[in-house]
Amino acid sequence: MAILVLTRPTEASRRFSLEVQKKMGLDISVIISPLLEIVQLPAKIESRNKALVLTSANAVLGAVRLGFRSGTKAFCVGAKTAEAAQEAGFQTLSADGNADDLVSLIADLNPATPLVHVRGEHTRGNVADRLSNLGFPCESVTTYRQAIRPPTETLLSALLGDEPLLVPLFSPRSALIFGLVEEIRAPLHIIAMSQAVASEVADLGADTVRVIDKPDAQSMVAATCHRLFELLGPSIA
Repeated sequence: MAILVLTRPTEASRRFSLEVQKKMGLDISVIISPLLEIVQLPAKIESRNKALVLTSANAVLGAVRLGFRSGTKAFCVGAKTAEAAQEAGFQTLSADGNADDLVSLIADLNPATPLVHVRGEHTRGNVADRLSNLGFPCESVTTYRQAIRPPTETLLSALLGDEPLLVPLFSPRSALIFGLVEEIRAPLHIIAMSQAVASEVADLGADTVRVIDKPDAQSMVAATCHRLFELLGPSIA
C-alpha cells in the first residue's frame, strides 16, 4: 500500500485528490492535513483602473474584495489561477508557467494600463518590482496570508508508520513547513513543483524526490499518478 498525503488547504486538497483518483481509475488511501490556512486581510486600493497581476488562485478573492469588476484584464501565472479568475468574471491571459514566465508575458504584451499585483503575504519572484523596473508601473497589494497549521494526528501517526507516503508539495513555503516535522520513519516520496520546493526538503532524507518539468497543476497530477502506480505495484496488477 501507499498513502497520498496532501498538505494544501482543505478544498484544494480535496480537488487534487479527486483529480488523481479519477485519472488513476481507482480509490487510493488519502490523508488531508493542511499545513497552511488562508486568512483574508483587510486591504484597499485607490484606483481600480488597472490590470490585475495574479500569481495565485487565492489572490482572486482578494481582487474581488478590492472591488475589481467583471471584465477586468488579469494576467495569471498559470492555468489554475486563470480558471479561478475566469470564474470571477475577469478577462484572463495565462503565462502557463512561473513568475519569470508571467513577467515575460506581460513585457511582451506591453500593456499601457497600470498594473496591480494582488498577492499573499509570502510570495516569490518580486513580480511587482521587476515589472516596474521594466517600465510597467505595478502596485503591490497584500490581501491574504497563509497561517501555519500543525499536522493532524492522522498524519503524525502515518509518518511514524511503515506505509510509503507520497507527498506532492506545491510551494517552497509549504515544503519548508513540512520539513519542520520532527520525526519521519515511514518511507517518504516527494513530488516537488520546482527545484526551489525540492531544496526545502533536501535534508529530510526522503527515499525519492522528483521535480516536475512544468510547474502547473496538471503536471503535478500526472506525476503524482505515475509515482503512485509505481509504489502500488503488484497490489493493483
